[in-house]
Amino acid sequence: MSSLLQCKPPPFSFSSSLSPSPLPLSLPPSRPTRKSHSIQSKIREIFMPALSSTMTEGKIVSWVKSEGDVLSKGEAVVVVESDKADMDVETFYDGILAAIVVNDGETAPVGAPIGILAETEDEIDQAKAKANATAGDVPPQTKDDASAGMAAPSSAADPTATPKGGNEVGNKIVVTPFAKKLAKQNKVDVNKVVGTGEFGRITPEDVEKAAGIVPKAAQAVAATAASSPSKVASAGGSHPEIPGATVVPFTTMQSAVSKNMVESLSVPTFRVGYPINTEALDALYEKVKKKGVTMTALLAKAAAMALSQHPIVNSTCKDGKSFTYNSNINIAVAVAINGGLITPVLQDADKLDLYLLSQKWKELVEKARGKMLQPQEYNSGTFTLSNLGMFGVDRFDAILPPGQGAIMAVGASKPTVVAGADGFFSVKNKMQVNVTADHRIIYGADLAAFLQTFSKIIENPDNLTM
Repeated sequence: MSSLLQCKPPPFSFSSSLSPSPLPLSLPPSRPTRKSHSIQSKIREIFMPALSSTMTEGKIVSWVKSEGDVLSKGEAVVVVESDKADMDVETFYDGILAAIVVNDGETAPVGAPIGILAETEDEIDQAKAKANATAGDVPPQTKDDASAGMAAPSSAADPTATPKGGNEVGNKIVVTPFAKKLAKQNKVDVNKVVGTGEFGRITPEDVEKAAGIVPKAAQAVAATAASSPSKVASAGGSHPEIPGATVVPFTTMQSAVSKNMVESLSVPTFRVGYPINTEALDALYEKVKKKGVTMTALLAKAAAMALSQHPIVNSTCKDGKSFTYNSNINIAVAVAINGGLITPVLQDADKLDLYLLSQKWKELVEKARGKMLQPQEYNSGTFTLSNLGMFGVDRFDAILPPGQGAIMAVGASKPTVVAGADGFFSVKNKMQVNVTADHRIIYGADLAAFLQTFSKIIENPDNLTM
């Protein structure tokens, strides 16, 4: 745990007041006019933070503090697993951790309360009683959703009283604003709807189900299935469940990888391969590896130097209507870690000398394997390098990451028979490099020119050490 606490995240505020009086980063101005729940003015919620642009929910790795511990502003309270890394969550308030809402190993959506912070000892019992009373109304199998009384700021309390359990907060029903609008449009009595959302809230899906409306998402899936008979067949009886098989749910990182891979299918790509003589590179590597330089650092430096001469390959197209020339050359390098894949970024790789670049790379790999990377250290890449050469793979194609223009796949350097200009045969070490690119902004000639430059740098690598 101590190593995780050393990784300080950027300053986020994860606490919000339930008080009618305005506080920093508290509920929107329109909310305080509503009558507060039974929680009084000195009790605040600690929310699940958004640690990356793709994060929708987080998993509690462990609580650094226990219930009853006194907290200081800026102090780490809990370690959260996002879709990319484990990060410490800080509190921006002094107080006492009165209650833990989401326990170790459980997940919660971004913005949902995960703990309760009391300012003084006088509020501890009240906060605990509120948390325990709410948790007691929820069946054990849905304990993850056990605190309707601490709804996220996006929730609104319906003034209608109800005797029902799962979505109650005292004598009130918690209904999201859009769900309330749908209920009014479809004449659905929310008093008769059981909420299935986080912390017992009634969601738009709950209202649609009560009204007998087929969700749009389900309609889209049905339409897709109807337009793709082969997919329907593969999902049906042609692939029956194998007896004894074990279903393993995705981790948050695997879910993020899956989402990115599916998203990449919407980009029109093409691939170009290029064999490169590595005799000189292999000789250079034998000299510099004693100084801690890795082959990955050599390849990243060579790619950065080539990109500086071909900025179009370092560009990005995100909306399909325009593209951006990136001012920085940030080389993202794919790294396999336990339970997933991540791409630490060597920022400004063209401006760093080889030895500093290699040192930086080692630090990034250590942080990646310890799940301690900061967001800017894995989401700022402009070009990606994937190297499987160390496994003996001679060639492969890489999938283009969303938001980038190209990705390079590097195979192993292997002895190859080549014919010289004099007609004699010889054996040279060669590696196969394949680049996948976004064809909306990068054309065949662009990629061919880039690979020619990259090949010249690899075959004459003296400049890599300058």
